Amino acid sequence: MYEIVSKKKINEQVEMMEIKAPFVARRCEPGQFVILRVTETGERIPLTIADYDREKETVSIIYQVVGKTTQMLSGMEAGESLLDFVGPLGKASDLKPHKRVLGIGGGVGAAPLYPQIKKLHEMGVAVDMILGGRSAEYVILEDMFKEVSDNVYFATNDGSKGIQGFVTDVLKTLLVEGNTYDEVIAIGPLIMMKAVVEITKPLGIKTAVSLNPIMIDGTGMCGGCRVTVGGETKFACVDGPDFDGFQVDFDECMLRQTFYKEKEAHACRLDQQKPE
Repeated sequence: MYEIVSKKKINEQVEMMEIKAPFVARRCEPGQFVILRVTETGERIPLTIADYDREKETVSIIYQVVGKTTQMLSGMEAGESLLDFVGPLGKASDLKPHKRVLGIGGGVGAAPLYPQIKKLHEMGVAVDMILGGRSAEYVILEDMFKEVSDNVYFATNDGSKGIQGFVTDVLKTLLVEGNTYDEVIAIGPLIMMKAVVEITKPLGIKTAVSLNPIMIDGTGMCGGCRVTVGGETKFACVDGPDFDGFQVDFDECMLRQTFYKEKEAHACRLDQQKPE
């Protein structure tokens, strides 16, 4: 069993949970993820590691309350325990000792980006950050990013924080102003990552993205997380989740992401109809 050490609400839909998981905490690196299960009959869901503390032997996860399992997590408190917390899974991020890197986090995509930016900061790399969301309350981990970044910029759909627009608008402005970056790391909705790559690719700015397709076992056996990268089939759970953004077939990823939307919505409706 894996004890919940602490839990906090970031906004109405997003929560952060710190889990006592010695094995994972000792071995994990930025970019990796875990698969957890709340109960014996519960589903297995993948969540990227948002932070870790080797001394405390804890791992932090951030999740958006959208389905049955995340609703169960939302109903739990510190002192309770999860049944399974398997990891670390996937490949660690390939972080280079560059001079300057730009991180771009959209919504909850900022969560898996944080440990990467933190590590780069520890390596002495200069880092700029762009954080985006629908509104100010959906821009997460602002204070944490400010501690490990040289500059933090914001973009929101409604203009409630930073510019009114998208993270790509800030990206364009930074580049027009003459800022140069050895690499861009973008994590967020597929459409956002695709838009970032459409800007950086013509300029030859290396761009890493993180993919989170449907995953079941986390070992590559089921094939549910397959993606096309550089014209080849890859499995996000073992070959990723980080990939070269220039090589990712984003259109295929977005199409596959919609395959089970109707079934997922139906399952949620059925669960809501169950008697208490």
